[in-house]
Amino acid sequence: MREWIKAVLFGLVEGITEWLPVSSTGHLILLNEFIRLDVSEEFYLMFEVVVQLGAILAVVVLFWKSVFPFTFQRERGFGIRQDIAVLWAKILLACVPAGGIGLLFQEKFERLFYRPVSVALALIFFGAAFIVIEERHKGREARIASLSELSWDTALMIGVFQLIAAIFPGTSRSGATIVGALLMGVSRTAAAEFTFFLAIPVMFGASLLKLLSFGFTFTAEEKMILVLGMGTAFISSVVVIRFLLSYVKRHDFKAFGWYRIILGLAVLWHFR
Repeated sequence: MREWIKAVLFGLVEGITEWLPVSSTGHLILLNEFIRLDVSEEFYLMFEVVVQLGAILAVVVLFWKSVFPFTFQRERGFGIRQDIAVLWAKILLACVPAGGIGLLFQEKFERLFYRPVSVALALIFFGAAFIVIEERHKGREARIASLSELSWDTALMIGVFQLIAAIFPGTSRSGATIVGALLMGVSRTAAAEFTFFLAIPVMFGASLLKLLSFGFTFTAEEKMILVLGMGTAFISSVVVIRFLLSYVKRHDFKAFGWYRIILGLAVLWHFR
């Protein structure tokens, strides 16, 4: 299989699984098991993180009016929308646990837990968590219906759940933050939106660190793989984000929970 086709496949899987609470790491591990990019190990470790930049751009484009805090009026000049500035402050607060502990011990976490069995167990555990939490919340009204109602302590607690995903690959960053938000009484729609916004600084920071570590010298083929992967991740992310926001208005997350359990069992079986 040509490398450009592989790059498109990796970008497609990243864009689909990054936003659905099913673990992009688990899917990329499986994909890499069957379809390996003909690149160095150092480049691949960088690529599987930096390809997320395409997914980030999809969030920025789709939610530009909700995340861009600056305004300009001819009479008043530049200004800042206070509601969006406060939201960004809460997003940055939620990034503190993963940004602090996660960055300090990232390499150690990867050595300890970046293994197929660990990923599979995380898939199964959080899949079961989705099912249990949704059963407990059946028929209940959410305490927090919109992001404007999100308190500072709730934002911080969601960030703690994001730290769990930073420690245990396969947990799913979106899955962990959505589980945490649901436990805090946040509505499914608001939980999904906060997860999207929370990804912007987290994924941008992780990608920048990987690029700095790898360096900015690429072969022509490596540039092609990176650009195609990011571009495909962007396009597929746009479709998936729109789908998920529409889906959660009418359905709960139990289907994703069952999918995670089945996938986790498949990973355990394959790597037995």
